[in-house]
Amino acid sequence: MVICLAVFKATAVTGDSLDSDIEVLLSFKSYLESWNPIERGKYNEWETEKQEVCQWPGITCTPEGSRVTGINLRDSTISGPLFGNLSALTQLTFLDLSSNTIGGSIPDDLSRCHSLKHLNLSHNIIGGKLSLSGLSNLDVLDLSVNKISGDVHSSFPLLCNSLVVANLSTNNFTGRIDGIFNECKYLKYVDFRYNRFSGEIWADFRRLVKFSVSGNRLSGNISASMFRGNCTLQELDLSGNDFVGQFPGQVSNCQNLKVLDLWGNNFTGNIPAEIGSISSLRGLHLGNNMFSRDIPETLLNLSNLVFLGLSRNNFRGDIQEIFGRFTQVKYLVLFGNSYVGGIYSSNILTLPNLSRLDLSYNNFSGRLPSEISQMQSLTFLILAYNNFSGDIPHEYGNMPRLQALDLSSNRLTGSIPASFGKLTSLLWLMLANNSLSGEIPREIGNCSSLLWLNVANNQLSGGLYPELTNMGSNPTPTFELNRQSTDYIISGSGECLVMKRWIPAEFPPFIFGLETLAKRSCRSLWDHVRKGKCIFPVCPPGSVVGPLEISAYLQLSGNMLSGEVPANISRMKKLSMLHLGFNEFEGKLPIEIGQLPLVFLNLTRNKFSGQIPRELGNIYNLQNLDLSYNNFSGNFPTSLNDLNEMSKFNISYNPFISGVIPSRGQLATFGKESFLGNPLLQLPSFFNQSGNNNSSSGERDNGREEEDHESAIDMLAFCWSTVLFYVVALMGILVLLYLDCPWCQSMAPPCR
Repeated sequence: MVICLAVFKATAVTGDSLDSDIEVLLSFKSYLESWNPIERGKYNEWETEKQEVCQWPGITCTPEGSRVTGINLRDSTISGPLFGNLSALTQLTFLDLSSNTIGGSIPDDLSRCHSLKHLNLSHNIIGGKLSLSGLSNLDVLDLSVNKISGDVHSSFPLLCNSLVVANLSTNNFTGRIDGIFNECKYLKYVDFRYNRFSGEIWADFRRLVKFSVSGNRLSGNISASMFRGNCTLQELDLSGNDFVGQFPGQVSNCQNLKVLDLWGNNFTGNIPAEIGSISSLRGLHLGNNMFSRDIPETLLNLSNLVFLGLSRNNFRGDIQEIFGRFTQVKYLVLFGNSYVGGIYSSNILTLPNLSRLDLSYNNFSGRLPSEISQMQSLTFLILAYNNFSGDIPHEYGNMPRLQALDLSSNRLTGSIPASFGKLTSLLWLMLANNSLSGEIPREIGNCSSLLWLNVANNQLSGGLYPELTNMGSNPTPTFELNRQSTDYIISGSGECLVMKRWIPAEFPPFIFGLETLAKRSCRSLWDHVRKGKCIFPVCPPGSVVGPLEISAYLQLSGNMLSGEVPANISRMKKLSMLHLGFNEFEGKLPIEIGQLPLVFLNLTRNKFSGQIPRELGNIYNLQNLDLSYNNFSGNFPTSLNDLNEMSKFNISYNPFISGVIPSRGQLATFGKESFLGNPLLQLPSFFNQSGNNNSSSGERDNGREEEDHESAIDMLAFCWSTVLFYVVALMGILVLLYLDCPWCQSMAPPCR
């Protein structure tokens, strides 16, 4: 009723004065409060008694203060549908409601805000169709990261009077775009990435400053005529489509071009030598195509080139010698080419400015080159998924700027070098799926930035020593350094592949990251992660933490690690995933583990004993808990029944656990398979087993069904008797009224 009243009030308010603007805003406030009764944004401070309307948070007015012209409620915890009476603010030129959780569809009322010049509804969950044909004065339109669908033909020709910026990226738009911008004579920036647009490309994109249609279903050829005449492009992103044929050398007419991204198409033939004349070029992404193996010498003339990506072009053989002469390049990405050699002969290990080297998914063999340690500018070294063997060179601990070292899925043996303890900038250490042995060096605890460690599926032994819990204690200096970097804008080859390896996406909360990777720009997500602005929402016990909280993980499963888990594991305040499964850990699980903001905890197939700590019930965000195949004993802690977020739970085969599993609450939602092999544990009389009940439980369920049937019959009888009582009473009242009403009797029909 409150919401309906707010909507009624919203549609009733209109006018053409500051007083009417105030009335509309207060109606808007009431509407927002009705949908957001608990957490509210700065609109909650809108009150006429306290200050003038033009001083309200998020409100701007004309210079003389006579009318409201702007509303900025970005990131204001707004949910519910869009307010339906904003058109009553007849002088409104600026509206920013981005970064909320606004749903529903765009109301027709918004199309009547004829004065709007800036509209930003990005990063919400708005669906429906695009219908904004009345906004002919827009300069900026940003609807990115929503769920809007359908084609754009009905709105776009009418939106183009003044439009400069059009961002519809990361939605569900379909249809063609090859003719919709013809009337947009002021248009400069178009971002239509990550939709489902199909057909051919718009031929006049050269007159823009930025044109990005990455991640659609566009097809056909890119013809030379598209680059004839004046070209003002600074960024051209055609990646992730189905373009074919040779890419025209006439792209060299775009002498202001800084980023050219052709990744993930079906381009064939030679790489155009003319690209080497675009002196402004900083990022060149040619990966995942079918270009010829010959790299034009002219590309060496690109003195400003920072990023060179030529992954997945099926080059094979040895690394081309020319790559060792790109001395200006900082990022060299050559993964997935089936190279077998050439690391030394190409001289890529002598590149003086190289910050990122990605040679993963090739067929390199032999020992890891220790000479890499002489590349003091390296921050990302990715050699995963090759056939390297032998020891990890201890010299790799001499690269102070290294932030990521990925040697996973090779044939490496020997121990983890203790020299890694000197890598204080290291964020990721990925050594999984090798044959490494020995202990995890205690010196790793000196890696103060190390948030993500994965050494799963090796032959490591020893314990999880107390010193190791210091890892990742202070990553801030590394994140601050990355925040000062300006090179991220030209990255963009391999981020998705790398992040799907480095983020254990099958485990919460990281599964959210996998869904995001499938829909959004990996570059943007990558940039967030490397700057310490992770997207994984994690709430430590008893508090609510914002969505930029870091989510660290420790993945040690599939080894021969032993000993007890140290109590000071509670120091790892950012740890959201802890996987110790398939090892030989023993002893009691420390109660301090309940102080961690864990979402995933897996201890399966170890030798843990003693009582399961009741403090686990304090980890309110825990979603996945596996304690199976251990030697836990004592009473089962019913505090686990308070873990309302838990979707996976297993304590099977801990035969010494006793006690009673509650018949109601979160634990009752799991099937009997979560409790197998625990003869001392008293289970509820029914389970949520999705039809997999055994015969005994079936008998119990049949009895329960009979009881439910009898109860249903009793309830039905009660309902009918109640209805009959009220019908008879009503008839009696009508008879009495009739007998006491002469006028009623005079109107009655005569008896026959």
